[in-house]
Amino acid sequence: MFRKHSKRLPKKEHKPRLRFGFRRKPKKKMALSIKKDLFNLPNSITMLRIILIPAVIILLAFKTPGFCVLAVVFFGIAAISDFFDGYLARRLNLVSVTGKFLDPLADKLMVMATTVQLAAMGWLEAWIPIVILARELAVQGLRLIAVGEGLVIAAGSGGKIKTALQLVGLVGLLAHYTYPVSLFGIQTTLNLHQVGWLLMVMSIFFSLVSAWQYFKAFLDALESKDHT
Repeated sequence: MFRKHSKRLPKKEHKPRLRFGFRRKPKKKMALSIKKDLFNLPNSITMLRIILIPAVIILLAFKTPGFCVLAVVFFGIAAISDFFDGYLARRLNLVSVTGKFLDPLADKLMVMATTVQLAAMGWLEAWIPIVILARELAVQGLRLIAVGEGLVIAAGSGGKIKTALQLVGLVGLLAHYTYPVSLFGIQTTLNLHQVGWLLMVMSIFFSLVSAWQYFKAFLDALESKDHT
């Protein structure tokens, strides 16, 4: 009897099957990460700043000295919180993409909502919020193009001066009325609306300067990239 030698067939290599569609786990992890970042201490302070904006607008609409002072208090709390959320994020090592999005958004909402409301009430010329909005849109557009081109452009000093003048100027515009003050024992009055208006006009000048600085830095970065 002869035994039949069966030939062993080579084992088929099992190729991993490709699964089409999005995996749920990374999505879940991303959602949990965003949720965790959203409710950490610095970002909670930023969201509080956004929540205070409608309160400032509502108080301002009453157009009385008492309510205007309350609007200044709420606006002051929101403006001061802008320092603390950034400081705590760096101190506690909680800098996140969510925070980088929310912080500048809150700043722009504060300025735009307040200036638009003041213009609607007739307490501010309409051209001021128009120039502020146009400048922000132009700079934001340049930033998006810079990111697409892989360019890193540092903010100029004019932007910081602009922000400081805007915040202090808006405090004066929100207070609006003439208030009695005592300077070195001398009783006098101070028209906070005029002070705030002057500071806002100065902030417009520095906002245009900072926009030009950013545009020039953008062109220089593009030119240096072409030469490399």
